[in-house]
Amino acid sequence: MTKLWGGRFAKPTAELVRQFNDSLRFDLRLYNEDIDGSKAWATAHVATGVLTADEAVTIHHGLEQVRAEIASGTFTVAAGDEDVHTAVERRLTELVGSVGGKLHTGRSRNDQVATDFRLWTKRACGDVLAHLRTLQHALITHAEAHAAVPLPGYTHLQHAQPVTWGHWLLSHFWPLVRDAQRFEQALAQADESPLGAGALAGTAFPIDRAALAAELGFGRASPNSLDAVSSRDFAADFLYASAMLGLHLSRLAEQLILFSTTEFGFVRLDDAYSTGSSLMPQKKNPDTLELTRGKSGRLLGHLLALLTTLKGLPSSYDKDLQEDKEPVFDAYDNLLIILPVMSGVIETLTIRPERMAAQLEPNLLATDLADYLVKRGLPFREAHHAVGEVVQLGEQTNTPITELSTAALQAIHPLFGADVAEVLTVEYALAQRRATGGTAPEAVAEQLAAAKKLLGSA
Repeated sequence: MTKLWGGRFAKPTAELVRQFNDSLRFDLRLYNEDIDGSKAWATAHVATGVLTADEAVTIHHGLEQVRAEIASGTFTVAAGDEDVHTAVERRLTELVGSVGGKLHTGRSRNDQVATDFRLWTKRACGDVLAHLRTLQHALITHAEAHAAVPLPGYTHLQHAQPVTWGHWLLSHFWPLVRDAQRFEQALAQADESPLGAGALAGTAFPIDRAALAAELGFGRASPNSLDAVSSRDFAADFLYASAMLGLHLSRLAEQLILFSTTEFGFVRLDDAYSTGSSLMPQKKNPDTLELTRGKSGRLLGHLLALLTTLKGLPSSYDKDLQEDKEPVFDAYDNLLIILPVMSGVIETLTIRPERMAAQLEPNLLATDLADYLVKRGLPFREAHHAVGEVVQLGEQTNTPITELSTAALQAIHPLFGADVAEVLTVEYALAQRRATGGTAPEAVAEQLAAAKKLLGSA
């Protein structure tokens, strides 16, 4: 087949330049979208008179044969197949003859690739959302099963206040809700058809672009042809959503890695989601979590790479835009293994309540001691200072604050009463935090109900 653009050139393309220019090695995965777009374009040209109804049917049948060949692995790449569009059109013409040459009338690879990529991104967003929901269900199920198990909460990686396992695990559920919203927004941004924008100025044929968009499942047609072929906002949105999801999964992975260490011992990873050492027989490594944490850098890098490519481009299409697909494809491929792996980790995770309980040391209750004084009329700043003195006394005398005598407490502040011991328990501390979003059992139950309702599983 003659090269799509060779007529103007007196010299053949240098082999090295051809290799540098060609994108078939990675954009062949757009073949379904390319064929769907081409079938819709052929149908639209029946109304313009460029194709007869019979010719359109012939093209449709030929395109479906090309689809079947690619899907089955029998498709043969030919010299001159620069990209998926060239390859599909070349094979179509081989199958149906010269009528295949009519298909590209009024269409450019600029609007063609933008259409293919948007169609693919819409499907990709749906795939990621499905896997994301599976992980969210796993988090809810595990949180509900162990909702009231107490463990230390941390700030600055130091003991802070008691929380429950259900509350902690749900703290990783809600970021995923925001991630899902970002993928839904990326899908909505991709839901615009550039087909009919031509190379940059629009098509010269009376194509009904609204009907064409609807046939392809788009919600709308692009309003400006220059913007249609150049915009990759939807790809950047996909990568931003991917980067944020990777970031959130990395944070979950990091804390589970810590919790699985001998020093913490709060959780055990299932053998099926762990690996061993080639040297040390006793080792059980959290490689699934470490890879999840590591791949978050890859996802962040893809976003930065695309934004850097886009920032200097003028209006319309530039070849730099060929760099848009590989970051998106790689982000998608990685998310489609990271998400199921993390779902499996959570579904098979074993918690160790006895190890959590062993770390529930008395100083975790210091805030409750301050709250006790506040409820007796002391301003919080004064209460905070007084309890700081209590903690210091405990350290100096090597006595847990729960075991300091009432007299010792009253020597620090007279508002400490004989009933102070009632507030110095983990159960009391948890029960007090019943406001919406808190760690009290009833507040966690409300969170679980809200999470289930959100996923439609209440």
